[in-house]
Amino acid sequence: MKPERREDLYPAVLRAAARVSVVVRCARGIDERGLHVTNIEALSRALERLAPGEEAICLVDGFSLRQCAVPHRAVIEGDGTSAAIAAASVIAKVTRDRYMHGAAGEHPGWGFEEHVGYSTPEHRAAIERIGISPLHRRSFQSVAYSQLELAG
Repeated sequence: MKPERREDLYPAVLRAAARVSVVVRCARGIDERGLHVTNIEALSRALERLAPGEEAICLVDGFSLRQCAVPHRAVIEGDGTSAAIAAASVIAKVTRDRYMHGAAGEHPGWGFEEHVGYSTPEHRAAIERIGISPLHRRSFQSVAYSQLELAG
């Protein structure tokens, strides 16, 4: 879904949702714990904040959360088959995009307003030209970043 369409849907999703919970984690925390562990913990925390009660079960995109006490069910490719998961994806991506647009003003030169954190050729060129920002994960492993020799 294109960013403009997500922005259009965002208010409708908020109006339709009984509850919304967004959990954000910083690059340093991700570097310390690892991306997967951080994602699991953040998703578990979001579900705990929603506290659906015994009459409901949360749907989770992709995988089960073993340490989460909130009743939930993993749905493979859930954003394509579940309206609730697709709505959560809209909330998450619009939140991220808005954050990155704001970060562009505080961290000019990396083009965050354009690529919103995705590893595009322009993003990699900016890193090669000016280095990494405080927002960049140092533990990020990709061929593109490895080629840039991003040491600490």
